[in-house]
This record gives sequence, C-alpha cells and structure tokens, in this order.
Amino acid sequence: MNQLPIFVNLSGRKVILLGTGEMADAKRRLYERAGALIVDDEAAHDVALAVVALEDDEAAIAAVKRLKARGLLVNAVDRSELCDYTTPAIIDRDPVLIAIGTGGASAGLAKSLRQRLERLIPANLGGLASGLFAVRERIKQIWPDGPQRRKAIDAALDPGGALDVLAEGSEANLETWLSMPFANDLSEVEDMLLTSTDPDDLSLRQARLLGRADQIFASDDVPESVLARARADAERFGLALWDEKPPKGLTIRIRMKT
Repeated sequence: MNQLPIFVNLSGRKVILLGTGEMADAKRRLYERAGALIVDDEAAHDVALAVVALEDDEAAIAAVKRLKARGLLVNAVDRSELCDYTTPAIIDRDPVLIAIGTGGASAGLAKSLRQRLERLIPANLGGLASGLFAVRERIKQIWPDGPQRRKAIDAALDPGGALDVLAEGSEANLETWLSMPFANDLSEVEDMLLTSTDPDDLSLRQARLLGRADQIFASDDVPESVLARARADAERFGLALWDEKPPKGLTIRIRMKT
C-alpha cells in the first residue's frame, strides 16, 4: 500500500483550484459536491487543499512547487508524480462512500472497477447505514455484550442474512430483525476442504466463513497464511482434537457459537 486512503471533511472549507476547462470543471463539481468552497486565488489563506488543473506542463509544475512551499497538500490533475494525494473513483450511497484508487497508476482502471461495482451495490445501501445508525442504542440494549453484538450484526449483514448488504430493500427488514433478534441464532459447524495451500485460492464462501468463525480446527498441513484469513480473535485447535481420525487432505472445520 503506497497511499493511505482517508475521507476528508471539506464542508465549508476552502480549496484552491487553478485552471480552466474540462479537467478543472470536473474537479470543481467533485469538490463542491463534498461541500468545499472553491477559490481560484493562489494566495488565499485558511485553505484545506489545493488542486492544479493547468494544461501547460511548466506552469503546472511551477504552481505545484509554490503551493507545496506553503505546506499545502496538492493534487496535480493527470500528473501523479507531482501529487501529494489523488482523488479516487467514487461510489456514492450516502452516507456510505466506496472509494477506488490505483495510486495514480490508471484512472481508467479505477473508473472501470467503479462502473462494475455500481451494478452490485444496491441503491438502498445508504438507507441501511442510516437505519443502523439510528438504532444503535436499541442494538446495545438487545446485545449488551460486545462480542455477541458484533456476531449478531455480522450474521445479519452476511449473504442471506436479514440485512444482507447486497440485497435490495434490506433496510426494510431492520425493524423485523430487532423485534425477533434471536430468530436465526443457530450453532453452525462447517467443514472446508481446501484445494491448495494458497490463501488466494479460497472461495468467497470459505473466506466469509473464516471471517465468522469463533473456533477453527485445522489439519496439520494447513499453512498459517490460510489461517491468517480468519478473525484475529478466533480460537485455533488441531483437527485431531475434534476427530480421532480426521479427514484426509487440507481440511478446516469451523464452528460459529450461538
């Protein structure tokens, strides 16, 4: 990771934008959408960030140097080598924001990923996030124990759960979930036969189950790189502790407690 992705609150704050034309107009729309106050005065004070969208290379390099000398973080449009920060491709499901960046390597790649992910992310996701925020205290009252609360929320948001994050209309199920919070509390045990020792070969389902597991029983030949994909607080055991004759092959047995 050569960049740290962060979300910046620009509401009511000044951002210097130097340049005119299509590139500058696109940046202006983006920053104004985030509530920024756009100024074209390079000498402006109380500025949060600066954007240089000048077509001429020499003029752009000179402007970047002057702005950086003032201690400002600068984005130089289409000149990643001059950038202190880059602006990602964004999927906006307010208040949920999904940002896709390539470290300046390819804006086209980030755009293509955004377009594909847009088809997967439901339009109602922001409503679900707002709903969960509104009922935080009720959730704490139902599950006062932190680990139990986390597991309950994880199970609800999982594929097929009451609040499945990729299902349209999940926010409508929020009240039903809260009124019957333990309706789906079942003890689960799953066996996973791995195809290789490479963690990247885990199926999406296997990776999801590892992320939910409370206890993991693994055969001796399952490498640490695979087990590292599990929750950090999951208990780990050898598979022989569960079975006297454990199954052959790369096997992980996971248990989700009630």
